[in-house]
Amino acid sequence: MVKVPGGFEHHFINGERVFMITKDMSIGEVVRKYPETIAVFLAHGLGCLGCAVALFENIEQGAKAHGIDVDALVKDLNAAVSQSNS
Repeated sequence: MVKVPGGFEHHFINGERVFMITKDMSIGEVVRKYPETIAVFLAHGLGCLGCAVALFENIEQGAKAHGIDVDALVKDLNAAVSQSNS
């Protein structure tokens, strides 16, 4: 796995580069790049996607503020992106 600018990590599957969402990425950045993640954030109870804080707060900070399991959230966010890229 390789870390690239913007907090994105990627690895290669069958020769294709696959980007990963990490807990240090801003919520706003993830939603802009991967709109399919909105449903995942909402399902986990993180409904403040449109607030100003979401523009700069990272996933871990948002999850902690709302009592959400950050590891489960990140896993589900990556699964949603993987499904949409299939």
